[in-house]
Amino acid sequence: MSELPSSPRDFASLYRTTVAPLRRHLARILGNPTEAQDIAHDAYLRVYPVLENKSAEKPEALLYTTARRLAFNRLKRRRIAPFAPLPPQPELAASSAPGVVQQVMAKQELQQLEQAIAQLPEGCRAVLLLRKIELLSHQEIADRLGIAVSTVEKQHARALRLLRAALAPRQPGTQPTLESEARS
Repeated sequence: MSELPSSPRDFASLYRTTVAPLRRHLARILGNPTEAQDIAHDAYLRVYPVLENKSAEKPEALLYTTARRLAFNRLKRRRIAPFAPLPPQPELAASSAPGVVQQVMAKQELQQLEQAIAQLPEGCRAVLLLRKIELLSHQEIADRLGIAVSTVEKQHARALRLLRAALAPRQPGTQPTLESEARS
């Protein structure tokens, strides 16, 4: 441990000589190099004013002690809130936005769904939309359309069966339609 440098340039030399060993030391304590880097920078920020005032007799010892205490505080916070998220690191994180391929596939699937719904018989389509879009119960749909609840249940089940058949992965050379499925 050397004596306090006399000029601000000497703080830079202190930083250069201690930053790598300090990060390694903190990484061993914390088990995370990213957190170790954050703690090291916090320690330098806290120690710099004291070094600037030339009131530290052993600047390296002060730096390591400050960094160690900051690391232990971080470990205590981990125990209190073990699932607290780490600060976001945009340069390391993958984008959560869907890629172009996923967007194109989603648009195609939506078009297929819209076409399949449009091909449903009128009664099935009305029941399906009231149930899935307006979130009405079978009783509310029956009241609105003036039909029996059992009819609503049957129309809803038929609409789902027809959609499932229309949207199922197709075998090469076959083209099932709602009309052929409705007959079966």
